[in-house]
Amino acid sequence: MLLNLNQIGQIALPVRDTDRAEAFYETVIRLRKLYRFGDLTFFDCAGVRLLLEKTTDPASFRPQGCIYFRCADIALTVAELERRGVAFTHPPHLIAAMDDHDLSMAFFTDPDGHTLAVMQEAPKGYQPGSSPPGPAASLPPHIG
Repeated sequence: MLLNLNQIGQIALPVRDTDRAEAFYETVIRLRKLYRFGDLTFFDCAGVRLLLEKTTDPASFRPQGCIYFRCADIALTVAELERRGVAFTHPPHLIAAMDDHDLSMAFFTDPDGHTLAVMQEAPKGYQPGSSPPGPAASLPPHIG
């Protein structure tokens, strides 16, 4: 049997308040909600399901991991998320200058304290925020 585990199907995040978390991911991040079943809410992230699951033990709840959302232009994405009420814990900054591209990220948290980030892998010399206004400058579907 050939074992092939190179594709993620679902990522689960525990939440304290399913309604609050669902509202954040649906209205602020603007992920496409797939469905809700009781205290489980499922969103689509470009083919990977994000499951928000109400914790069974609120006393031991701890934020976990980090989810990185790709974006076409980090400056425009950050500006739009700030307009929607997101407060960034770390503003956009260059993480790594690679041989063929630059990696920039900005970090924020969801209502349960999970770390989230937007990331841009841009060609060398690209200046974030330099896209002309209009459809080309709009946010990608998973952020916009």
